[in-house]
Amino acid sequence: MTAPVKGPASYFPSIEKKYGRPIAEWKDLIRASPLTRHMELVAWLKTDHGLGHGHANALVAHTLAEGIGN
Repeated sequence: MTAPVKGPASYFPSIEKKYGRPIAEWKDLIRASPLTRHMELVAWLKTDHGLGHGHANALVAHTLAEGIGN
């Protein structure tokens, strides 16, 4: 039995379903952005890409936790 996914990654299936892009593509967009601060990136995803706050926050948190250059 696998443990349920917790934290920001728990949002990933609904993000892919709602916005039609794979998580890897969202992470690439975040890494390619000239922005580096968490809330700046969240605001950018919301305004430029139409994501909801929770989804944008989850993507940014997970991507930054991995390191912006990964």
